[in-house]
Amino acid sequence: MKALRFHKARDLRLEEVTPPSSPAPDQAIVKIISCGICGTDLHEFVSGPIILPVEPHPFTKAKIPIILGHEFSAVVVEVGSGVSAVRRGDRVAVLPHLMKPGEYFARRNLGQFSAETGLVGLTWHWGGMGELAAIPVQNLVPLPDKVSDDQGAILEPAAVAVNAIDNAQVMAGTTVLITGAGPIGALTALAARAAGASQIFLYEPNPGRRKLVAAFGGISAFGQSREELLDAIRSQTDSGVGVDAAIECAGQHGAFDLCVAAVKPTGRIAQVGLFVEKAAVDLFKLCEKGLKLIGCWGNDITLGPRLTGLIAGGNFPVEKIVTGRVTLENAVTEGFEALARPGNSHLKILIKMSA
Repeated sequence: MKALRFHKARDLRLEEVTPPSSPAPDQAIVKIISCGICGTDLHEFVSGPIILPVEPHPFTKAKIPIILGHEFSAVVVEVGSGVSAVRRGDRVAVLPHLMKPGEYFARRNLGQFSAETGLVGLTWHWGGMGELAAIPVQNLVPLPDKVSDDQGAILEPAAVAVNAIDNAQVMAGTTVLITGAGPIGALTALAARAAGASQIFLYEPNPGRRKLVAAFGGISAFGQSREELLDAIRSQTDSGVGVDAAIECAGQHGAFDLCVAAVKPTGRIAQVGLFVEKAAVDLFKLCEKGLKLIGCWGNDITLGPRLTGLIAGGNFPVEKIVTGRVTLENAVTEGFEALARPGNSHLKILIKMSA
């Protein structure tokens, strides 16, 4: 079968590899339909290996070269002897955290916090940028008819966004600021809207991305002036105290400082964006305003039914972030290279498999 495998930075190869054989008792073999290129995939392409294991992973034993892809939809073609949750022909999506049975965090459905947890498409033998993959059934989410293949391919980043609004306690009537309109920031804005947030402010300097997210509706997008945003928040929130919550999705010092300035005293900041260097945090200001800061990391794999319900009901139109589609054959040149280009306005590029 054909698969796109990572060997080293800037070295992704479309190769013929041996397909998965009969599935283990707790696995299913799936045929990939649509696979998203994640920011993590892009970081590995540009600067890896970062997460990708050079030595065998302690739990999964996988190591590079590895088939990338942890955001995908697929159809089940074969199931293991112990599998009853899905059947041949079922359409599914993946939530990729591979939890070691019995491990402390796995027992609490918090496997993303375990050093032993693996990830489909990063520290696993199979990924969504191949024609077939063997996946543990606990990581598969059945897709109802009203959820499309492309929507299914966005289920994993959508789970990250929902985890962010949960941590920020965004609900009906909440006012919220989101910094950064990459794929996660854009999905977080959609998730906040689905949760009933009364006002959603978004800050994104890239004019193309800002325009795309503003077109979703119900989102006030800023990016040319920090002061313009803060003035709007002061004038449009109750008594000018600031937003109830901020969700930082850019992983940048200036964006975090903007969240601190914009949130009301006793408000909440959820940190989603990953900093590539140590951040300078004004702890005096955090204390002075009584702010609650919480770090967000991934999501638990039990979110599937909630996500598919939101999407099927039309309240969470995750497909709006798709800005490009490519084939496996041109995924490097028209997918990875396009996303790595400075100043590009893409949100999500999907790799569409051949029929």
